[in-house]
Amino acid sequence: MTTRFNPYAAAPALMKSWTELSLAVADSLESSLIELVKIRASQINGCANCINMHSHEARAKGETEQRIYLLSAWREAPCYTDRERAALGWTEALTRLSEGHAHAAAKEALNWEFTEEEQVKLTLMINIINGWNRIAVGFDLWYDMPVKAAA
Repeated sequence: MTTRFNPYAAAPALMKSWTELSLAVADSLESSLIELVKIRASQINGCANCINMHSHEARAKGETEQRIYLLSAWREAPCYTDRERAALGWTEALTRLSEGHAHAAAKEALNWEFTEEEQVKLTLMINIINGWNRIAVGFDLWYDMPVKAAA
């Protein structure tokens, strides 16, 4: 990670706790769904670091290039499940709160696809990735992903 300012050095105990919470929440739902949520929120927030990192991690976990590339147009793309669509709609609604509180349709879809416990887990994940986006953008963080040689 190259940084101009290192939040891990400035506040190590809090950053350690934040990272641990992030990992625990990320492990609470299926990883493929979590990576889509992380990428989509990061796209909305314009966080190149997180888009780069989570696209790489999604690929490593078996996500297809097609689904990663189509994520910004998920409503029109037929390759996402109803559960993924509900999660992406909820991600957009919460990430774009400043644009208005028009999230009734997203909440309805969420209610159909997720249990109440899962809704809390997903909402926590959305909050965490939005927080990471703000940390990465705010402190100009960049994590260099390992480069894989072309075949």
